[in-house]
Amino acid sequence: MRTILAGGNVFDPHSRTVAAADVAVDGGRIADVGPGLDGDRRVDVTGRTLLPGLFDCHVHVAMSSIDVWRAIQTPISYRFYEAIRTLAVTLRQGITTVRDAGGADLGMKRAVEDGLISGPRLRISVTMLSQTGGHGDPWLPSGAEAGLFAEYPGMPSGVVDGPEAMRRKVREVIRAGADVIKVASSGGVLSPRDDPRRPQFGLDELEALVAEASAAGCWVMAHAQSTIGIINAVRAGIRSIEHGIYLDDEAIELMLARGTFLVPTLVAPQGVIDAAAAGVQIPEASLGKAREVVEIHRDSFRRAVAAGVRVAMGTDSPVAPHGRNLRELALMAEGGMAPADVLVATTLTAAELLGLQDELGTIEPGKRADVVVVSGDPYDFATLDQHIEAVWKDGVEVVGARAS
Repeated sequence: MRTILAGGNVFDPHSRTVAAADVAVDGGRIADVGPGLDGDRRVDVTGRTLLPGLFDCHVHVAMSSIDVWRAIQTPISYRFYEAIRTLAVTLRQGITTVRDAGGADLGMKRAVEDGLISGPRLRISVTMLSQTGGHGDPWLPSGAEAGLFAEYPGMPSGVVDGPEAMRRKVREVIRAGADVIKVASSGGVLSPRDDPRRPQFGLDELEALVAEASAAGCWVMAHAQSTIGIINAVRAGIRSIEHGIYLDDEAIELMLARGTFLVPTLVAPQGVIDAAAAGVQIPEASLGKAREVVEIHRDSFRRAVAAGVRVAMGTDSPVAPHGRNLRELALMAEGGMAPADVLVATTLTAAELLGLQDELGTIEPGKRADVVVVSGDPYDFATLDQHIEAVWKDGVEVVGARAS
């Protein structure tokens, strides 16, 4: 059945403009875009703006909280049921594709693909590779281990040391179903016993990782907050820098020269502070780091944007809660991105980062029919989530009046 979304205004990420046009959907793909289109069914979207399906390039759909004490008392299987709700609220935001940065396994991805549950399509990293004592090492001073990622069949440990062990670990994670490899090349905020200003893994280890991932046709994303950790990741050939809190001029210039993407997750440090205020038990060391980096992070982002670094939207949810992902767009605009560029970062550039630009990221003939119907001003990012009337994924209305 050929469906016409009629009377709306279509946002084009290539030209960064909005223009009146109908959109024809047939067989799950965009068949045509233009005025006066005919079809078997007509859906009136007069006065609405049609956006391409949105992306979040850094989420953790298998986590519902950053409360470690709660996490270690939660059965592993319970997380899978929570993920059903998380995927649904993410889709309700108009986000039809996500890159999971750790925690989602192959079963979750296949459950969405097979239609068992509703949610954005998933690109998964399975777990995060971390050096011993690094950002992803669950060891505690008591001798116990308590991390946000539980190890189980299909979810291998991410702790690894040395170039040769790194090669094997990459193979294990790819065997588990990873589409992308996630590595921590610096310390972090939520790990209380390391420093986000310090690098982790040597350049030789990161180069071995990238070589092994590349041999399997996978890209690498790096949790990289420290300046040296960022620079090492870029020099090793890693495709995207996640967070990028302590960017300096050298790092920015190197990212520009290599074409490296930045996924800033500006909402994340404030999310830690908000969680503590809401009663979540956050270690004081982590809370102090979050307070310290908020403005440093935003200043780094401003300088990266001004220099022309390619930015793709990501949130690190649930560091800030799932279902409020679009708060990131307002912070990107406050950081110097023009409103149209914010939408480009959340559509076309994000699709390019994930290698999906031939299928997604724009509303044009031949692409998958992922469309978000928005009332009001699409550049009013503070209230955008309140004005999403319908979400179409692969030509099916999954949110809205006609959603099953």
